[in-house]
Amino acid sequence: MGEILKKIQLQKLLALGSLIILYLFFAYFGRNFVSLGMTLQILAQSYFVGFLAIGVTFVIITGGIDLSIGTVMICSALVGGQLYRIHAMPLWLCIIAMVLVGAAFGLFNGLLVTRLKFPPFVATLGTMMISMGLGSIITNVQSRAFPNFLEADAWFSQVFLRSEGNFPMGALFLGAYLIITYIILKKTKLGRYVYAIGSNEEAVRLSGVNARGWKLAAYIISGMSAGLAAIFFAAAYTTIIPGGGQGHELSAIAAVVIGGTSLSGGVGSVVGTIIGVFIMSVLSNGLVAMGLPAPFQVFYTGIVLLGAVYLDILRIERANQVRKPSLKDVTPKDKS
Repeated sequence: MGEILKKIQLQKLLALGSLIILYLFFAYFGRNFVSLGMTLQILAQSYFVGFLAIGVTFVIITGGIDLSIGTVMICSALVGGQLYRIHAMPLWLCIIAMVLVGAAFGLFNGLLVTRLKFPPFVATLGTMMISMGLGSIITNVQSRAFPNFLEADAWFSQVFLRSEGNFPMGALFLGAYLIITYIILKKTKLGRYVYAIGSNEEAVRLSGVNARGWKLAAYIISGMSAGLAAIFFAAAYTTIIPGGGQGHELSAIAAVVIGGTSLSGGVGSVVGTIIGVFIMSVLSNGLVAMGLPAPFQVFYTGIVLLGAVYLDILRIERANQVRKPSLKDVTPKDKS
């Protein structure tokens, strides 16, 4: 366990160093990169991706994957918008409904993986399609809008995006969620079993632990996090369009990998994940500040992701490498 903690600390330091270098690079070469407006833009793009990434970190540490979080986020937001605009429900109830919808999808994914033995890739890919279609069905393929700063429920944007004084309120919520999930992973039984399942699920099962139940909890956390992300996505973009969400899960998963979580499971940290989220956001906005169009942003993000995965491959190979015995290690048999 101590060796794992050392690896996590090293990965976090490398990710943090990369974030600082990247920021300084764009501060020097980018146009108006160091400004209040750019900082708020970086933060605004980080809120919902941050919640998605923190949630899917739990699943990836178990050795699984969740491809549905992007579309689940949009579906949750559409359900909340439908309840608010069409059924005139109080906004606070709509917010709770969004989180519950996300958690329900997480439970569905978890049951598919743990009870029906679906491969996580297939199970969550199917849920991605289901959630995308469900959002369109519920809203009759109509967009749903949340209140902005000028409407009666203007508190929604002021509480979940930024205050009247332009203070980034979303950063407080993301920071609080980071602390809560950090404590869960490091100080609770759930966190210990999440790491253990990712390292060797069969050994956990043979030791008498309900591995399926703990893995199910990881998928529920991932889904609930997507529901939370829906709140901040709605606050940032106001209008939710059905059929969207694809691509956000890739941004979240990329942030998790860049932050040092191993796709093979057993190693990871939500702190590293948040650093990865900001690396993605700084990279995206920094390339815009340099005047590069969207295709370049995707191109360089892919390069950074491949680099992070390659480092993880090297780490796994080094960990699995068996030291070959030398001649000194070979002792001759005693002659009788």
